[in-house]
Amino acid sequence: MRNMIIIAAMLATSATAGGLWYASSGGSLAAAAVVAVPPAPVPVIAAKVARSDVPIYLKGIGTVVADNTDVVRSQIQGQLTEISFTEGQFVKAGELLAQIDPRPYQAEIAQLSANRDRDTAQLSNALANLKRDTQLGDKGFATAQLIENQQAQVTQLQATVKADQALIDQASIQLGYTRLTSAIPGITGLRQIDVGNIIHPADPNGLVVVTQIEPISVTFALPETDLPQIQDQMAQGPLKVIAYSQDGKTRLDEGKLLVVNNQIVQGTGTVELKAEFPNAQHRLWPGQLITVNLLLTTRKNGLTVAGSAVQQGPSGSYVYVVTPSGTAQLRPVTVAQISQGQALVDSGLSGDETVVVDGQYRLKDGSMVQPLHGKAAREAELQSAVQDALP
Repeated sequence: MRNMIIIAAMLATSATAGGLWYASSGGSLAAAAVVAVPPAPVPVIAAKVARSDVPIYLKGIGTVVADNTDVVRSQIQGQLTEISFTEGQFVKAGELLAQIDPRPYQAEIAQLSANRDRDTAQLSNALANLKRDTQLGDKGFATAQLIENQQAQVTQLQATVKADQALIDQASIQLGYTRLTSAIPGITGLRQIDVGNIIHPADPNGLVVVTQIEPISVTFALPETDLPQIQDQMAQGPLKVIAYSQDGKTRLDEGKLLVVNNQIVQGTGTVELKAEFPNAQHRLWPGQLITVNLLLTTRKNGLTVAGSAVQQGPSGSYVYVVTPSGTAQLRPVTVAQISQGQALVDSGLSGDETVVVDGQYRLKDGSMVQPLHGKAAREAELQSAVQDALP
């Protein structure tokens, strides 16, 4: 019992001493346990908001369409004796493509010419007889009936000579058809018949298809909500259209908007447009799918940031602005368009601010940031590019 009393007294003394030490230290031990270590700044790549003249584009998917396509057919029947083109060759309008054996038609013209000459000789004789009979009739030695009969014969022979000439003209046209020529300038396709074969007007594929590619057209569709803007800008002058490859990376040609279709496609809510391109380099090909950029207008002194700076959240687009105190501020923005890696910002930013363009995935509103520069920034950009490439 005595031992237990001694132990209790010792414990009480220890507790009292501990309380006095804690009181004299001002509770610094507890304070040390409560204070948290501030997080390290997040390394990011930042860039200033820029001001520049920004073209405003309307983008769509278009199909390249040839303005003219000619199936070269024969209008007569005959044997092909010559092919004067190679497949894929550029030909001019009126250029010879093939030759049909002309000899049967030349022989027919010779026969018809002989008939005309015979009838012309008979007409000359009838005119001489009419002149002689008319003179005799004036002297009373020829009856009126004889003169009238002679006049009728002259008229009949004149009509015969005209008919002979018409047949010769028709045969000459047929002879001209033995030369198969291109009606338009363009590129020849695959040959459908070989030399030595008989070609017919009823052949479904003809000789070859010639497709005009200079100039060439592109048809594309845009939402009907864009129609009022397009009409307003067209009233001020022709609109420029730029053609890119289907992936949007390769510029193919530059042309102009020709026409807006006269009705809306109800099923899709779009309007069809047609543009024309000079296509001097032959980079646009009939049937090709391309990306079309219609230059609507140019925004003067617009605010632009790198497209990678713009993030998407539940409430819409936003960026992280680097404040003067070195923190990241989440800022909602309104983006007019993102083109060629640059975002045009309508509202939410001013021209003298700095935004985070890479490294946002570790940020939240109020995070401390450490903008990288020089070699560190290039290494971070490279690492980000590698991560984007990973599946």
